[in-house]
Amino acid sequence: MPETNQVIFVDDEAAMRESMKQWLALADINATILSSAEDARAIIDRQFSGVVLTDVQLKKMSGLDLLQECLAIDRDIPVVLLTGHGDVAMAVDAMKQGAYDFLEKPFDPDRLIGTVRRACEMRQLVLENRRLRLDATFGNRIERRLVGISPAIRQLRADILELAATPLNVVIRGETGTGKELVARCLHEFGPRSEHPFVAVNCGAIPETMFESEFFGHEQGAFTGAVGKRIGRLEYAHKGTLFLDEIESMPPALQVKVLRAFQEKAFERLGSHKSIPFDARIVVAAKVDLSEAVKEGNFREDLYYRLNVSELTIPPLRARLQDIGLLFEHFVAETAAAQNRKSREITAVDLTSLLSHTWPGNVRELKNVAERFALGLSVGGKPAGAVVAGGQALPQSLANLVADFERGVIEKALLASEGNVAKVLEMLDIPRRTLNEKMTRYAIERKDYCRP
Repeated sequence: MPETNQVIFVDDEAAMRESMKQWLALADINATILSSAEDARAIIDRQFSGVVLTDVQLKKMSGLDLLQECLAIDRDIPVVLLTGHGDVAMAVDAMKQGAYDFLEKPFDPDRLIGTVRRACEMRQLVLENRRLRLDATFGNRIERRLVGISPAIRQLRADILELAATPLNVVIRGETGTGKELVARCLHEFGPRSEHPFVAVNCGAIPETMFESEFFGHEQGAFTGAVGKRIGRLEYAHKGTLFLDEIESMPPALQVKVLRAFQEKAFERLGSHKSIPFDARIVVAAKVDLSEAVKEGNFREDLYYRLNVSELTIPPLRARLQDIGLLFEHFVAETAAAQNRKSREITAVDLTSLLSHTWPGNVRELKNVAERFALGLSVGGKPAGAVVAGGQALPQSLANLVADFERGVIEKALLASEGNVAKVLEMLDIPRRTLNEKMTRYAIERKDYCRP
């Protein structure tokens, strides 16, 4: 068992504490043995990485009270209740409230150890998934930036890492809300220019009269209102990455000047004859097909071929159903952490609602819904518990939705365990044959999750 696992055992009987200490020690499980729930509560926080074993009947704070305290801190902390014969019905009710399991006294030590190990593995899976989403332990790993386990998003991450190491200009294709700027940032952050500026320009948001000044900058007095020198976006992006979003909005006259700057790797500020060097990687995105814009005469052909050296296509959210639950959890946890709130639990009903929506606004729409859900605000005019209201059902059977969820659970476990099948079996508590059948059915390859 990893040293990071923490097992806390609470019982007010000295003989029981001594017996439990010996059982756990024989199983190579390090445990903190305590006599009161108050002492346990004092050392449990959201980063607690193991399992709580507690007797139900304690002198002051009961085991059920400790359960509620733990669930208030983090609903994913596994709490195992140790009960007498007369407490079984109450323990079953406690499991409905969120307890991980209960063991009736006298219990089999082997069963106890098995329960503890499974609970600890589950807790590690929860924390690993959180770290994948939020924790700086993963630094700049691309999985932390582009969250998802679907084949489409895994392929996109692989393509980004391959292109990031090259100096090639890139055109990013994708529907509104799919995350084109995020992909551009990943190309920058995982490439050799990451220590230099990333400059994003939304060409559709700049007034036509300001384009030239925004891009090239100007000297004092270059035109009426130029009261001081201005550094342009190209100059800021020198040695880094220049991301041009909605590039189809760039006026034709500016397209000529930008192309010249790209070709000559130099430009001049307005009102100056001094040549300023420009060496930056160019990444662009457009709402329209640029090749069609060229055919229609709305975009310069020579600029298009200068930019379109390589392409990346971002899949729409409806094409990566396996990622919806994980992304939603990620955004809910991120929002809750930012607002110093407890992360809300996502139910099976919520998941079904999420999978049944078409997401025309893609990840941007999903993030908006997740943020409102995390803050307890209404969603679609209904209480936050109804995650998505009025969504058009996808042309997909419920069985397929369940399959997408099942595939996602297996892939999350493989991702968290870095392809260790033995750990996955313990995390999911399923037979090896069942796992093999499901991995074959869903075309899941273990090697895809092993760290290089």
